[in-house]
Formats: sequence, structure tokens, C-alpha cells
Amino acid sequence: MNLSLTEEDYLKTIYHLSENIDNEGISTNDIAKRIDISAASVSDMIKKLSQKKLINYVKYQGVNLTELGKLTAVKIIRKHRLWETFLVEKLRFTWDEVHIVAEQLEHIDSDLLIQRLDEFLEYPQIDPHGDAIPNENGEFIIIKRILLKVAPIHENLKVVAVEENSPIFLKYLNKLQINLGTNIKIIDKIDYDDSLEIQINQSKVMMITKEVAENLYVIKI
Repeated sequence: MNLSLTEEDYLKTIYHLSENIDNEGISTNDIAKRIDISAASVSDMIKKLSQKKLINYVKYQGVNLTELGKLTAVKIIRKHRLWETFLVEKLRFTWDEVHIVAEQLEHIDSDLLIQRLDEFLEYPQIDPHGDAIPNENGEFIIIKRILLKVAPIHENLKVVAVEENSPIFLKYLNKLQINLGTNIKIIDKIDYDDSLEIQINQSKVMMITKEVAENLYVIKI
């Protein structure tokens, strides 16, 4: 099926919005807010995607991807995350530089290219932001992780992913010297503003905000 770049972007957006919602429709307003466009423009695109049987839309109940829509969205996500991995591992991009470039590369329509890219990278399962890369069958590995904001105090933790992957946030983490693989221990949780006092890599002690803690995934080590 031939899709425009915009149609692919909508499918990916709807998929991401639906990840944390159980069988609930995605509202056009949520989609509009996510991609920073008018609700009227979203409604027009919803009609087009519905006609192509990529989504189901029920007025007042929202949008859901069809099985074909999910497969298409996952394929785009797979390409995006493989390209991000390639850019970081082979072209020495930093994790805050790759998203916009990968947004462009993900629209290249060549299954063979993606198969060769996956093989060249030796079939990675995790991208530079800690997100699972679906395999060629659209299957994701299960990553057991928790947000730092709910992690226990005085446990040895390791950063394995980020919820927010905007360049501005990733650059801020770079400034804090926090990256994937960074060891963290929560020393104290501040009731006043939910900020955290943490120790990183068993040495540096710092305060981080609630917003940062809500966007870092960790595992116990």
C-alpha cells in the first residue's frame, strides 16, 4: 500500500498514543496536540486512513488502529529505531541528534534495505534511547523496567531507557552526565516537590526534578 509521509506519521502517532491506553479510542484533539496541527486537519486525515482500512473511527469514541494499521505503524517504528541505532553506532551521532534524521530515513520504502540494515547491525533489540526494536515479524522483546520516580530508595539502579526523547531533554541529561547505563541510587525523596536527591556512578550527588524522574526508566542491579 502506497502511503504518503504524512499518513505514515499519523499512523505512528496514533500507535504511540495508544500504547498506554487499554482499548480506548484516541481523540482527534490528542492527535492534533501531539503533532501540533489543527483538529480540522486531523479529521480530514482520519477520513483518508479510515477509507484505506488502517483505522477505525467512531464519533465520540475516537480512533483505533486496525490490524493492518498496527502492522504498518510497527514497520515504520522498526525502521526509525534501526536508523537511530545505525546513526549512533556507525556514524557517531549522539542520542540527542538522531531523532530528526531518523524521521526522514524511516520513510524509505525498501524492505530489502531494512533487512540488510538489521543484518549489518547484528539484529539489535534496543535502540539508543532504550526502546525495543521490533523484529521483522513485528514482535517486541519485553523490557522489565520502572520509572525512576517510583523506584525504591537506597537501591542500586541502572538507567535503561528514556520516556522523553526530545533533543532538549537528552542534551539536559548529557549535562547531568546521565545516559543509558548510568548507575543511580536514590538517596532521598523530597515531599515538597517530588524531586530526588540521587547519586550517580557511585560518586556524584545531585538533585533532579520530578519531571526528570518521570522520564527515566531504570532496572535494579
